[in-house]
Amino acid sequence: MELRPYQRRVNYYETDQMAIVHHSNYIRWFEEARLDFLDQVGLNYRQLEETGLIVPVVDVSCRYHVSARYDDVLDIYAFLTEFNGVKMCYRYEVRFHDTGVLAADGTSSHCFLDEQRRPIVLRRRLPEVDAQLKSLVEKK
Repeated sequence: MELRPYQRRVNYYETDQMAIVHHSNYIRWFEEARLDFLDQVGLNYRQLEETGLIVPVVDVSCRYHVSARYDDVLDIYAFLTEFNGVKMCYRYEVRFHDTGVLAADGTSSHCFLDEQRRPIVLRRRLPEVDAQLKSLVEKK
């Protein structure tokens, strides 16, 4: 399946006094790209939550390469790199739309919890979602 990158324009409020994007926004953009990735593959996050599934962030990291600035257009790629039914991991690339230059990259990992915030095994709770996520893991 060919997925398109999540695209967004840098807003003024996301920048500091030097018109450079504040570092915390990249983490937000990772989340936006991850939710867009799930939407593109037919796994709308709101619908997953309505089944009682909660998918919190366990950890996240970001490396900054080239500063993005106000009004830059960015392509944010999300790749599912690991999934075992209990945990899933993503990697991200934030690239300038016009040049493809890498602005930042990072990773995040997530677990699956039920309504009482207890860990679950996805293949037991939602086997069709489990199978779909397994099929989406990035081939190395």
